[in-house]
Amino acid sequence: MRRLALPALPVAVSAALAASLLGPPAQAAAQSRPAEKGRLDVLFVGAHPDDEAGGLSTYGQWNEYDGARVGVLTVTRGEGGGNAAGTEEGPPLGLLREDEERRAVGKAGVANIHYLDDVDFYYTVSAPLTADVWDHREALGRVVRLVRQTRPKVIVTMEPAPVPGQHGNHQEAGRLATEAYFLAADPKAYPEQITREGLKPWAPGRLFNTGGASGPSGPSCASGFTPSAQAATVYGVWGGRASSRNGGRTWAQVERDAQRVYVSQGWGGFPDVPADPNLNGCDYFTQIHSRVPYRLDNRDATAMLEGAVTPGTGGLPQDTRFYLTTDTFGVTPGGEVKVTAHASSPKTLRKAKAKLDVPAGWTVTGSGDLGTVGSSERTTTFTVKPPAQASYGRVRLAATLSTANGTGQNVAPVEVRAPVTGVQQPLPRVEDFDAWAARNGVPQLTGRVKRVLTLGTGQSREVRVDLSNASASAQSGTVKLDLPDGFAADAASKPYRLEAGKNGSVAFTVRNTDASLPTSNQGGANGDYDYTITTTGSSGAPDVQKAALELVPVAELPKAAAAPTLDGKEGAGEYTGSELNLSRLWEGTACESAADCSATGKVTWTDDALYVLVKVRDDKQGTVLGADDCKRHWRSDSVEIAIDPRGDSENTSTTFKTGVFPVMSDGAPCFQRDADQHQGPGAETAPGMRVAATVAQPYDGYTVEAKIPFTALPAAVDPERMGLNIFVYDSDTQDKTGQTRIGWSTWGGVQGDPYRWGLTTLPGHTPPAGMPTTPRPPVMPTDAAASVNSPQSIRQAAETGIPLAGGPAAPRDATGRIDGRPVVSGGSTTFRLRATGPGTAYAHVWDGKVLGTKKITVTRAGTTTVTVPGATGYLAVAFQAEAGGTASSVAQLGTR
Repeated sequence: MRRLALPALPVAVSAALAASLLGPPAQAAAQSRPAEKGRLDVLFVGAHPDDEAGGLSTYGQWNEYDGARVGVLTVTRGEGGGNAAGTEEGPPLGLLREDEERRAVGKAGVANIHYLDDVDFYYTVSAPLTADVWDHREALGRVVRLVRQTRPKVIVTMEPAPVPGQHGNHQEAGRLATEAYFLAADPKAYPEQITREGLKPWAPGRLFNTGGASGPSGPSCASGFTPSAQAATVYGVWGGRASSRNGGRTWAQVERDAQRVYVSQGWGGFPDVPADPNLNGCDYFTQIHSRVPYRLDNRDATAMLEGAVTPGTGGLPQDTRFYLTTDTFGVTPGGEVKVTAHASSPKTLRKAKAKLDVPAGWTVTGSGDLGTVGSSERTTTFTVKPPAQASYGRVRLAATLSTANGTGQNVAPVEVRAPVTGVQQPLPRVEDFDAWAARNGVPQLTGRVKRVLTLGTGQSREVRVDLSNASASAQSGTVKLDLPDGFAADAASKPYRLEAGKNGSVAFTVRNTDASLPTSNQGGANGDYDYTITTTGSSGAPDVQKAALELVPVAELPKAAAAPTLDGKEGAGEYTGSELNLSRLWEGTACESAADCSATGKVTWTDDALYVLVKVRDDKQGTVLGADDCKRHWRSDSVEIAIDPRGDSENTSTTFKTGVFPVMSDGAPCFQRDADQHQGPGAETAPGMRVAATVAQPYDGYTVEAKIPFTALPAAVDPERMGLNIFVYDSDTQDKTGQTRIGWSTWGGVQGDPYRWGLTTLPGHTPPAGMPTTPRPPVMPTDAAASVNSPQSIRQAAETGIPLAGGPAAPRDATGRIDGRPVVSGGSTTFRLRATGPGTAYAHVWDGKVLGTKKITVTRAGTTTVTVPGATGYLAVAFQAEAGGTASSVAQLGTR
């Protein structure tokens, strides 16, 4: 059967370098300060090409109807992911993927895409791992520089919280954008950009992340949505609006056209969106912060631009600033919070006054008088008190600035908290995110991730409840878990005592008492067995928090009497352990029947290796890839084996994961390691590992058998707790895309979540001598596509004056550029490279594809004659100064 293609897993890589030219460029050179045409109104910050694709309907409308200059900052070029269009990988894929992105966003009127040249190492759900690989502080400096260079008035980015399945690269992109929004305005942040490079601090007006609501189809989606977070400020932009520049087609249709450009992701076959506008929905965005006033009830398509890109509807002058700060995010009933209103304006505002609106029963003291507001900021402070009976939860405090010139509004979120709160211990990634949000002044972003913990079916674990006393007095009381049927704790409740302002915890031992309960995403509600934590205190109503337990399957893996014969078959007595059910759906289209897609697995071991046998039923064979294309196993029929030796990995960089294709074009199976402690070709990264397979003829499935030496694992196996998962990828097409993913322990994105893998024991196992109990440091991919090797990026830099890769401009005494007019002869281009100091030049001839490339080392000032293959299109030259910084120049050649 034909099913919708799944996006390539590791938010991937490119397509074909066959794009249209953007028009003949005049010869240009990057300036030390950005030209006006490098300035932006809106900047989207994402991690990979295609991350912007879900919002192109919105960005296109802003460009078409409001003249907004929208640009994109993409941290990587996606060279670490899959390619449904060819065999390229690594930097060549990154450059191909850039070409896709430029053509896709061009459909929404987006002309400029900036890249940071950080590596797209592989799919991970870990922001901390991403921050480490990308060098967070260094990458942040480049984002801050780009914000100061392009001076966007609105920044849109990705969800920074570790919601289930959210790519860690996406989270880190959201964090970088959020921090840069604040730091770009601070002259003390990266001061060398100001003192040495001549940039100026820049304060964008508004900051949003994508998502945050669900709603109906039709124009009512912009007002009738349901926010996913309490008290959040959410906007919906309807995609059914007609585009006059696109022949009256809806912007939802144009967005889908753009998405189909990402052929490398398997998106070329995406189905049409409904032609009826009333069947089109909204793009949703959540406001993280605003420095400018706007109208709270504004729900039109440009509401997110109000006060920043477009004038405020209340009549206040453009570039007026009005925002709120609080001295605390959390407040107890009967307590107080100080709310300060800040106002400034390029034009004098007379009779300025701020008024704060609060829920019924709350009290506000403070005059709100601001007097005459000008370019210097004026403030006024309110004392806000919720009543002693206030309900717990988040509240949006709204303020209105009234002046003789006009009015505007803004909001500040606060949270009414119980005197003592008790929450289930967070996963490490959630703890890391909450600390980041608090440290960077956006505490309202916490709480987006449900508190979950896993335990093996029929097993027990410690569940810690973290307590916080937010009151001004000592508190004592009890903590009670109201567990679902099939679970029990070692006590009905436990006591505590906390001094004022202190934190603490109590711990329960929780057991799954009903081993027949479904595991994985088949259990509870989408895999969650929900329960509540009730914490009482000396005062106030009890605090009730939601949490969940998730059951993962368990298995005992018996030792083999003798090593199985590795032949892709199950021999008598080779695998004596229980059969693992690998037929649970975790992503994609459900199998129509067992014959369509289903699988079982068995695992055994000897003193030196694990043996894994997987039997797959499949009614239609996917693409048989070339023998030289053993990588990115999710593109066709394959098996993935994931092992967490100690059963405690936070992310897959300390695990072993291998993808096995049952057959390649040479008739043999192959394997490689993917997104783990040492990704790469199997023979290089897993010495001693072997695979065998049998493929049924006529085709109705296949069997894969693998031997994995214990010494190939990142660490010694803990025989009492080894994490294990086995996945099966099913493709029924010949376009190098998969449609269904099934496995043993299954949740969305589970291949990146070791804590959600199954748990196994190996009774009697003794690890090989010398194996470490702490995983070896990961070997991370580092080969990223570079902007100096991208003719399109070089051309953009030359035309806009914004240097490459978020870096500085080359200094005047160490720069280089095309000197004079190039000469075309005999299929080659000859030009003079004029340099004022040492560095490296990268010259490219490009005409929809790279026709020729040359790298030139410059040791001193002077002019060098260079010849590059290719004679049509344009010549693009990037000069990378030895002292740091780049300069870009281009020259038009001819046409084919």
